[in-house]
Amino acid sequence: MTILVTGGAGFIGSYVVDKFIDKGEEVIVIDNLSSGVNYLNKNAHFYKVDLTNKEKIKDVFKHYKFEEVWHIAANPDVRIGSKDPDKIYKNNILATYNLLEVMREEKVSRIIFTSTSTVYGEAKVIPTPEDYPTVPISIYGASKLACEALISSYCHTFDMNAWIYRFANVIGKRSNHGVIYDFIVKLKNNPNELEILGNGEQNKSYIYISDCIDAMFFGLKVDEGVNIFNIGSEDQIKVKRIAEIVCEEMGLSPKFKFTGGERGWKGDVPVMLLSIEKLKSIGWKPKYNSEKAVRLATRDLLEDFETNL
Repeated sequence: MTILVTGGAGFIGSYVVDKFIDKGEEVIVIDNLSSGVNYLNKNAHFYKVDLTNKEKIKDVFKHYKFEEVWHIAANPDVRIGSKDPDKIYKNNILATYNLLEVMREEKVSRIIFTSTSTVYGEAKVIPTPEDYPTVPISIYGASKLACEALISSYCHTFDMNAWIYRFANVIGKRSNHGVIYDFIVKLKNNPNELEILGNGEQNKSYIYISDCIDAMFFGLKVDEGVNIFNIGSEDQIKVKRIAEIVCEEMGLSPKFKFTGGERGWKGDVPVMLLSIEKLKSIGWKPKYNSEKAVRLATRDLLEDFETNL
């Protein structure tokens, strides 16, 4: 097969590319490298393209006959939405629309899309199933939900098939954002004090990167037009406990400084746990719980920091 992976040089995308390369598939990567990382597999074909430029996307499609598209490129920073909504709109909604339009024109009918738990907003049902009402409270969550709606409409209008994955917090090696990364950066700058956004009681699900990738490929066994799956672990961990684990792994005992109320920032969802019963019903389950995932990811990122010194 010939596969297109948008965002294939970034955190999650690079793991998808690696898996396809290991399977002997031809992989083409589109990435604008705006995330500040580049984990591009040397055996993939790379095009530095911004998805906000439709004509540049079309130029790539002219050279290949794609069997499917893995659309992973996005601006993943939930916090930036309250400061720069336009950036979220362009990199998430407009980019997805442009990609779908080129897929329609070139008759590519399969898309795998990475969405987010934040589409649910502050769910009252925990664990939250896929059919729970989607009422996002962040610009980021709203943009991902808009992308889901676009993909669904294209599937029904133009006979396409989609796999939409709503992630819990995905963590592990190659990540350059998120709570663990932020804690490590802060502690390297000041090992005596750690600022924790919010009150430390935020309680969420975290999934290790290898579990996430396995789940995405496992979900492809189901083919019903538009397939929506939650991907996460089956438990939660509080932000304060994450801070304790990071400090343990770094051998530090700083003073914790809490800033803010129950939310870390505007749009932050303090409590999140996804139901993964739908994926479990077809035979998948995560290997790691949230605490084990956090400890493994902390070790991964500390290794990354040492390597990049």
